[in-house]
Amino acid sequence: MKDLIQELSWRGLLKNITPGLIDQSKKRPITLYVGFDPTADSLHLGNLLPILLLIHFERAGHHPIAVLGGATGMIGDPSGKSEERKLLDKDIIEQNIQCIKEQLSRLLYIKSSNIRLLNNSDWISPLSFIEFGRDVGKHFTINYLLSKDSIKKRLNPKNGMSFTEFTYQLLQGYDFYHLYKNENCLLQIGGSDQWGNIVTGIELIRKKTSGTAYGLTFPLVTKSDGTKFGKSKVEGNIWLDAKRTSPYICFQFWMNISDDEAIRFIKMYTLLPIEEIDKLIEEHKKAPNKRILQQILAKEITQWIYSTEYYNKSVYASKLLFNNNLIASLKDLDENTFLSIFEGVPRATIFMEDLLKGVSIIEVLTEKSCFFSSKGEARRSLKEKSISVNHQKVDENFTLSKIHIIAERYILLKKGKKKYLILEAT
Repeated sequence: MKDLIQELSWRGLLKNITPGLIDQSKKRPITLYVGFDPTADSLHLGNLLPILLLIHFERAGHHPIAVLGGATGMIGDPSGKSEERKLLDKDIIEQNIQCIKEQLSRLLYIKSSNIRLLNNSDWISPLSFIEFGRDVGKHFTINYLLSKDSIKKRLNPKNGMSFTEFTYQLLQGYDFYHLYKNENCLLQIGGSDQWGNIVTGIELIRKKTSGTAYGLTFPLVTKSDGTKFGKSKVEGNIWLDAKRTSPYICFQFWMNISDDEAIRFIKMYTLLPIEEIDKLIEEHKKAPNKRILQQILAKEITQWIYSTEYYNKSVYASKLLFNNNLIASLKDLDENTFLSIFEGVPRATIFMEDLLKGVSIIEVLTEKSCFFSSKGEARRSLKEKSISVNHQKVDENFTLSKIHIIAERYILLKKGKKKYLILEAT
């Protein structure tokens, strides 16, 4: 455990840890858990750190459990929220559970590891309100609960907090107690915003059993601009489901992070050995223009989350989008291939009858597509030679027509190096 804790610290995966964990783990491998509440039908990039921590502990010989929040998801964790979550119907939560269970099974290599999946609905749902009040609630004073940040920050006249959310940390504490008692689980892991909930579980275990349990948190990660990690400015959350977020969007997310972020994230978001990471960082610093770390992150994570096939498609799409020598390749694409490569690129529609007559490029860029907010802005970009149609530069005299259609219905517009729009002829 000492070596593991040192490695987690080196990787930037350690925020808080309760005393005594290292000494306890010298006796034997320990059982630990991380919770995942089913607030959506897919996990997102922000969930990768707890998943990686489970893998790190499993590889070090310990016994991880991933707990799906079938019961706690009915309430909603108030931690880090400025207002109450919208309660989800039971049927939706059940559907979300099944989707997340499939994702976790794949991402955690369940078939080849000792990591287990449990659902806290199995032990919380049978509890009656009276049992919960007597067996859990009586061990905590109102003063204790009000001292927790997740509750303290919400105690204002504007929003406040419902009794439903107020009980959440007791439910999570009961999770830890149940797993301690029935699975000999000694450690709970979570994000730093979960520290109060984790300590509540440790306290419940101490008061009900006189036993000792432990907590470990990882930092909540933000990008260098202060925005929440795992979000695209255009797409919002980057989901781990290819149906919700194109693998290409995820691939580009990693390709576009800054050098400082790449040095930080290569440690946090990959399982590469320390020695290999140190070597890659040195190579990157010698030639940052090659973006070695960004390419490694994009490859490792896209293959892990989606598949090698999706990674290869993303690389090909990137070449098509950023290599003007591949103009001819666009004309060779059928509709399915075109859409899979350019999935995630914004779209606008244009009437086929307009294309049959021919449309001025300025009209296309403004009235027909809203790619530009004004004709003056469009003209300036055209004079600067920063506009292309199907990867071919055009000027303000250009006329868009049917001959520019790809795969029978699409036209690709580009501004500068990275801003794209697909016109769909209808």
